[in-house]
Amino acid sequence: MRLLAFLLFLPCSLAQTLLPASTFGLSFREEASAWIYEGEGVRFVYVPGVGWAEPLDPTLPPPDGERIPLEALKALGYFRTPEAGVRHGTQGRALRLVLDLPGPEPAPKPPSEGQAPGSLSLLLPYLAPGMTQVPWPKGMEARVRLLPGGTELSLSFPGKLLRYRLFPLKDPARLVLDLYALEAEVEEPLAPGIRYRETWAFTPEPLRLYLVEAEKGRLVPVGKPGVRALPKDLAPHALAVLNGGYFDPKTATPIGLWVQDGVTVSYPSGRMALLWDGFSFFLGVPRFEAMIQGPSGERVRVGINTSRARYTAHTVPGPVGKPGEEVALVMGSRVQAILPAPQELPPGTWALTFPKGAPPFPLKPGDTLSLYGRLDPPFRYALEAGPLLVQEGQYAFDPSRENFRDLRPLQAITPQAAVAWTREGKLWLLVSEPTTPGVLARALLTLGAWNALRMDGGGSAQLWVKGRLRNPYQGSPRPVVSALALYAP
Repeated sequence: MRLLAFLLFLPCSLAQTLLPASTFGLSFREEASAWIYEGEGVRFVYVPGVGWAEPLDPTLPPPDGERIPLEALKALGYFRTPEAGVRHGTQGRALRLVLDLPGPEPAPKPPSEGQAPGSLSLLLPYLAPGMTQVPWPKGMEARVRLLPGGTELSLSFPGKLLRYRLFPLKDPARLVLDLYALEAEVEEPLAPGIRYRETWAFTPEPLRLYLVEAEKGRLVPVGKPGVRALPKDLAPHALAVLNGGYFDPKTATPIGLWVQDGVTVSYPSGRMALLWDGFSFFLGVPRFEAMIQGPSGERVRVGINTSRARYTAHTVPGPVGKPGEEVALVMGSRVQAILPAPQELPPGTWALTFPKGAPPFPLKPGDTLSLYGRLDPPFRYALEAGPLLVQEGQYAFDPSRENFRDLRPLQAITPQAAVAWTREGKLWLLVSEPTTPGVLARALLTLGAWNALRMDGGGSAQLWVKGRLRNPYQGSPRPVVSALALYAP
């Protein structure tokens, strides 16, 4: 692998050392049978058939009219910087240029980076003749000038965003330049205070984000438990729709808290949730109070899903209960059976677990049993997803702190969906190109995110704007159970 990586970065050799005078920042003219080269505060004269006049040195290689030999300018002391070899190759999206530096390690310099639409100019503090031999990307115009103070590189690529990153390496001493020619950024107004953007974040590799930014508006969760649909069909009149939280793929049962206009649609599962009233948003593991009501109207507080207690209600599909407990399977508000734990929770049911032989009140199949819950403090809307990505301007991705037993989906490189907002209160509904949640968190921090929460990702990650899917999607978009719909204020 190391040999392959080495071969990818090919050295640049100068088979032809005669270069136009303009490459060196010099002008050329003929005067009184002499060739005169001027610029950068110097003047060189060559007399055909005689040699260099300033100084007269017959060993210097001759020019050819407007073209001048690099070796002659070196010998004439034109350059004030050391010479560096140049290798080139590709690194991800970047064209990577490696300058092999001469002599001892230079004084350390911090990495630098920058970008500009369409054109870019850099001055590298070394003489790098190999830069004139680099095969630049198709469509890119490159101008290299070998000047006394370094190598000037000017790039032009209309319609692209040009970005560079320059950083040193040691043992041996090298200077690495990564150049990116990226698709242009996009900005499109949707309504007063709401716009669609396609932008780049850098961590340091570029990551394209597709997002709707809103300074105001109305955000509501949409969907129906047990029913899958494309996000655009869950809210056909919304300006933008982002896929929502997790769901069981077999039964389309939502997993996690879902509060719709003050009504609990789905119960919490121990992960971070987006909570809001109006256009004020919060993130937190929901404080949720759950109660059951028995056949005689008596009420008892219970744990819910992963927040276990002596009596625990379960609404998430999968195995429920532990050895030594019993499970009351409930459909709607009617007990179907009381069985030894653990039991698999069938679709369309919920369950109450309790110590064997010790229900909270007398209970048998056929009895009524109802489940109630409320947020503390109450919010009009809530949607659980996770993990947390950014909290108060700090990197916060740590799925081990939330109820994620299988971390493999969070380590895969797939499209990511998230809700974020800035410290100034601008809301972002966004989908990224394939990456990991941790990289997305760092990318959002570079763009100024104050808080951010991952929504369901992978094949579910979709951002629809005015009925049109804006993020690239492989194959057919996946129907989901819940989504977040943004409406104009």
